[in-house]
Amino acid sequence: MQLFYNPNLSEDTQEFFFSKEESKHIIKVLRKKEGDTLNITNGKGWLFIAQIGIADFKKCTARIIQKTYFKNHNYKLHLAVAPTKMNDRFEWFLEKATEIGINSITPIICEHSERKVIKPDRFEKIIQSAMKQSLQYHLPKLNSVLNFKQFIQQQFSGQLFIAHCEPSDKKTLKDQIKPQTEITILIGPEGDFSMNEIALALQNGFTAVTLGNTRLRTETAAISACHSAAFVNI
Repeated sequence: MQLFYNPNLSEDTQEFFFSKEESKHIIKVLRKKEGDTLNITNGKGWLFIAQIGIADFKKCTARIIQKTYFKNHNYKLHLAVAPTKMNDRFEWFLEKATEIGINSITPIICEHSERKVIKPDRFEKIIQSAMKQSLQYHLPKLNSVLNFKQFIQQQFSGQLFIAHCEPSDKKTLKDQIKPQTEITILIGPEGDFSMNEIALALQNGFTAVTLGNTRLRTETAAISACHSAAFVNI
């Protein structure tokens, strides 16, 4: 099954057309013809089956013939992760987190961050591609980049965790996560969170946690946290 993404579709849409780029891919690469069907999601839980009306590689049109709504997973996971020095590692995290299951992601700039500029358009494309590849119908939300203090001063609900490597009294994340709840987890940069950032997080209701006995890279720690939440909710 090949899945397409069109955020402009709604449950009331009847007919629509693809962009020039997608039209070319559908007609020239996939060699689809009039009457063929395509599977499309709007990233909001809907799966649409559409039948090609005009097989034009510049402006392919289609008509929706069937639609189904799928609920998202039974928990809400929000990861706030410091962008890695090597951009491809953060992109790898975005891809795998989307495949495993995540609701929202916020890039955060910390005191020890080595990368402070990101490319949100590219990140969005990676998330969209991973959603389609893993045949999911809910697109994770990529939030605007924030510095640590901006992020921590927001209003949160549910369980709040900060994963860090400093020696202190920490809980094990997998033992703390409750099923079917809202979870926010902070993952720091290569140099870890500063002591000031850890203290600020604790003051704002976050619980310090460990992800294991080994020191993990930022992107590995983020995936480990993501998987822990998914595993508890199987």
